[in-house]
Amino acid sequence: MSTVNTSLPDSLKEFVDNQVGSLGYGNSSEYMRELIRKDRDRQRLRGLLFDGANSPQSVTTDLGCFDKLRSRVRDAADR
Repeated sequence: MSTVNTSLPDSLKEFVDNQVGSLGYGNSSEYMRELIRKDRDRQRLRGLLFDGANSPQSVTTDLGCFDKLRSRVRDAADR
């Protein structure tokens, strides 16, 4: 595992320490790793959303499509 050292102003260090304590992280490194993972996942999702928005429309969606979807969700919830 590699190491990254980060300098923080006192106000941010205090914030990190409070987050570590209140959210149950073992130390500030665990907290920072979680923030980085969440940012990575957010960027992946954003990329997928942009890809989807820029892709050609493959199916026309109408109210019947949403009715079928609702029905499938209800059937799955009943199981």
